[in-house]
Amino acid sequence: MNKSNQFIGLHCISSAVKRFLPNPQAVSLAIILLVSFLLISSLSHLLMPVFVSIGIAYLLEGIVRKAERFNMPRFPAVTLVFSLFVACLVFLLFILIPIISQQAVELVQQIPDIISHAQIGIMRLPKLYPKLVSESKIQEIMLVVQTELLSYSQSLLSVSAASLMGLISAIIYLFLVPMMVFFLLKDKALLMAWFMQFLPKERHLSVGVWREVDTQIGNYVRGKLAEVLVLCAVSYVTYAVMGLNYALLLAVLMGLQVILPYIGATLVTFPVLGVAYFQWGLSNDDFMAIVIAYAIIQAVDGVLLVPLLFSEAVNLHAIAIIVAILFFGGLWGFWGVFLAIPLATVVKAVLTAWPRLGETNDFSATV
Repeated sequence: MNKSNQFIGLHCISSAVKRFLPNPQAVSLAIILLVSFLLISSLSHLLMPVFVSIGIAYLLEGIVRKAERFNMPRFPAVTLVFSLFVACLVFLLFILIPIISQQAVELVQQIPDIISHAQIGIMRLPKLYPKLVSESKIQEIMLVVQTELLSYSQSLLSVSAASLMGLISAIIYLFLVPMMVFFLLKDKALLMAWFMQFLPKERHLSVGVWREVDTQIGNYVRGKLAEVLVLCAVSYVTYAVMGLNYALLLAVLMGLQVILPYIGATLVTFPVLGVAYFQWGLSNDDFMAIVIAYAIIQAVDGVLLVPLLFSEAVNLHAIAIIVAILFFGGLWGFWGVFLAIPLATVVKAVLTAWPRLGETNDFSATV
């Protein structure tokens, strides 16, 4: 019986080796993935403007294709889409960001007052619940929190050499990235033809994986962009009508929180409710109204907006999303967290298309 089991196990291993190693499609896909990963990992600090430009051009390409469907020639379509992109960039850089930055600085400057205001309320807890909370423990916790928050606020407001270098890099990006985006869109066919000559000839499986990834990521990005804009607009109107301070800043945070699934909603809760608490206090009806409005916005986003926008988008389990955020975030920091779901989509597409034992995949598609 043991010899029979061993024979079956060896036969399975042998079949797997014969299935994968001689398969030129699988080998080509593995080579492309490995080389791409090594290039991005090793050159990301040098060629980040190029990678950013490629990402933006990829997103704008979908709009260019839609314009071409209306019988618009390629160059006028690229010119129109690029002009809209530049207009949005100018609005973002010279109108929206200065207002948000001003509100952020004002909020940071209010942190000591917010801490003192919160400390007064928290120090009442030992009197209300003497058996559960001691006054010395509360003071110790508040001292640690106050020290940490003050250090963060000072670092945000201080101007250092690092921030100056960051400003110089931003100026370089401001000129280089739009220029590269334009040429990537205009000369897409030429650049793709040049790039394809370096790929293996047996690449039909790789093309199939790319088509799957292209569809899924396109749906995901379009859905996320629409979700961010809707949440920003609804949150700003709600907070402005209710008279909440820093309405635009908090609305932008509400929109950006969807980029980090599960984590973003938790993080944005503190500034929204913290500002409302400092402005009105716990006993005021306005504070409870903000809490209710915030809960309704989050519920509508999860129950209505997400299913509506992502009905055809990425279908990943919650555990897969969390694992992707932890893995890619630990690997590449903020950008890893930001790109966790698109990268997880690539992994899923590869695993779905990868040849399996007992299957006969049709790789007759042409590039």
